[in-house]
Amino acid sequence: MPAASADTAAGAGTFDLQVLTARKRYGAFVAVDDLSFGVRSGSFFSILGPSGCGKTTLLRMVAGFIAPDAGDIHIKGQSMLEVPPNRRPVNMVFQHLALFPMMSVGENIAYGLERRGIRGSVARRRVDEMLERVGLPGYDGKRIDQLSGGQKQRVAIARSLVLEPALLLLDEPLGALDLKLREHMKVELKQLQAAVGTTFVYITHDQSEALVMSDQVAVMQHGRFEQIGSPQDLYFQPQSAFVASFVGHNNRFDGRLETVQGDHVLLRTVSGLGLWARRVGTANPGQTASLFIRPEAIDIAREAASLPADVPALTARVQRVLFDGGNSTVQVIESTSQTPLRIALPLTGRLADLQVGETVHFAYRPEQAWCFGA
Repeated sequence: MPAASADTAAGAGTFDLQVLTARKRYGAFVAVDDLSFGVRSGSFFSILGPSGCGKTTLLRMVAGFIAPDAGDIHIKGQSMLEVPPNRRPVNMVFQHLALFPMMSVGENIAYGLERRGIRGSVARRRVDEMLERVGLPGYDGKRIDQLSGGQKQRVAIARSLVLEPALLLLDEPLGALDLKLREHMKVELKQLQAAVGTTFVYITHDQSEALVMSDQVAVMQHGRFEQIGSPQDLYFQPQSAFVASFVGHNNRFDGRLETVQGDHVLLRTVSGLGLWARRVGTANPGQTASLFIRPEAIDIAREAASLPADVPALTARVQRVLFDGGNSTVQVIESTSQTPLRIALPLTGRLADLQVGETVHFAYRPEQAWCFGA
């Protein structure tokens, strides 16, 4: 992995976390496969991947709950191999929060301090400071059942941050929230991390969470990182077919490469449709390949003359209109090859009255599509 190797080689001084060729197996199953990467101090780093890809195992190795079979884990430049979980400078927020319902908000936050022998006015001052930082001043006497879901999230984070960890590990903490609250908490978490400056390592299967909140995202599959980069890098410059299919929405076309011209290729699908795209990696004529075009990268119009003149237009028939507010799309069938694809509808409402069976025209720029050799 070039991105991971480059970060790791840069030295421990700029990293709060370094994972060095870490491996974990369960019998024949490889959960984490010789993984190396670094997380920069003060950053929000997310690990994004489907269930079973190894992200929770990786996080639990960092926390010390699981020992790697090989490799090393450094926090603040120090190896953690012989350090038990309760002695590591990390804290963890779980999906179900594990707040103590019989304790007040203040008592929940002070719990870890008391375990460390910090009590009295010193503990109260630190609890009050932390409540201020997470936007809950004056909430120390409230009961947990008096809080909203978002407030409980902030209390759980405050309980972890009051111990001043080098790393805060977050294991899908928004998974149990309803959609609107989850959208709100994504923004709140990003703002909170920027305000407190603690390094966050966040795992999720939700691409929107990772893209909205993170400085860097690692896309994980089969125990390895497919790509590490900024959210913009992953969205606009995916480096593998898996990243292209997992990050954002895409139309996928499989076929054979018919022509290679510099950085562009022509793929011929099994139904006979010819599509141009940017080449990612090596590609040779005759090779099987997969091509991806995002629905929002495709222009659609009732008249071909309304589309950009410098790219070829294709004709299609509307099969289905899928209304979803700002995310509305139309599913069409390309006329010549009968190939289905999905196109995002413009947010202006210009085509809000499209009807099933109607003929439309569409076009896209090859620079906004990617082709990966098999």
